Amino acid sequence: MSTLETVENLYLLGHPIAHSKSPVMYNAVYGRLGLPWCYELADLACEDEARAFLAVRDFLSVNITTPYKPHAYEAATHKAASAKLARGANLLVKHGEALLAYNTDGQGCVAFLERTGFDFSGASVAVCGTGPTALAILHACAVAGAREVVLVGRDRERAQSVLQDYVDEFGRLSSAAIDLPAAIEHHRSFREAYDATAFKFGSYATSTQAICDADLVVNATPLGMQAGDPAPFDTALFQPGQRAFDVVYGHGETAFVAGARAAGCTVSDGAGMLVAQAVASVRTVCDIAGVDVDLDAVDLFAVMADAAGF
Repeated sequence: MSTLETVENLYLLGHPIAHSKSPVMYNAVYGRLGLPWCYELADLACEDEARAFLAVRDFLSVNITTPYKPHAYEAATHKAASAKLARGANLLVKHGEALLAYNTDGQGCVAFLERTGFDFSGASVAVCGTGPTALAILHACAVAGAREVVLVGRDRERAQSVLQDYVDEFGRLSSAAIDLPAAIEHHRSFREAYDATAFKFGSYATSTQAICDADLVVNATPLGMQAGDPAPFDTALFQPGQRAFDVVYGHGETAFVAGARAAGCTVSDGAGMLVAQAVASVRTVCDIAGVDVDLDAVDLFAVMADAAGF
């Protein structure tokens, strides 16, 4: 039978994920497309369980969130540039004997912020965090036209090491193939993004001026997922008129969001990014599965956002 007729299992893997809106979103859109696919949570508390789940491959696709993106990357047999540059996958898709890895986090973040009117062209962006989500967002901001991107973490040396590995991989990938036109009209091509962006690093202690001067400040850390979590840096650094974006959603107002709002910033949590990266995931999964999607990105976003109550 074809994938159109076959009941397929799809999952979100991570921990903790009981708050996740992913099942209701994906089930709504796959139902709209007439697919007998079932999307569920795989809330697994330890690494061994997560590795075993991925090894069995009893799924068509898996979305992956904290803390298992590096594990998903390791499990893949083939890795897209988006996953290589992030050093972590938030999407695995089975295709025959292959397990394909992608990262749609950065694409989702940029797509959502552009929907709300933010212009990346010539912008300065500070990204807090040194994990796969932070790297995916940093890369997508460069492609979208940012003048400079600053990776900021707790430890300056770690931020330097992570950024250098990213830049080295970006350089290898950009020189190893024919440069393709930008996927979105006003964005840069792969090689243009590598050549035109200033990539910088620092710690929360050493990058205070970079945070103050940034047009966009992104919290791509897990801080905010637990009650009482602080912001990654002193929120007194926020300036009126800045754009502040927190990847965390569904845990109430985080300290990052509260501090940015009090400073007069334009603020968004991660709900919009969740939907926008899900749009990219749906299109990727359906393309690999050979399913025609008769909804454009705007319609896909609307179906999933409505289902999630966003």
